[in-house]
Amino acid sequence: MRDLIYSNNVYALRTELGISQDKMAADLEISRRSISKIENGDQNPSLEMVYRISAYFNRLVPEVFPLNSNVKLRAHDEF
Repeated sequence: MRDLIYSNNVYALRTELGISQDKMAADLEISRRSISKIENGDQNPSLEMVYRISAYFNRLVPEVFPLNSNVKLRAHDEF
């Protein structure tokens, strides 16, 4: 089974709102380094963190973490 690959809009949303990495990290109670790694795609956030970040921006998960358009999901009978 292929891994699902997603991009993220964390950097765009954060900068659009004028929020620093330090502020976002403090608000989410994680390290600034984690925010940086998530923004750069160097770290995949946990499902809990995906939901927390999406809620932080008051956005749906797919708006913050959209699936890569190259990913093809298998039909139900192929699982």
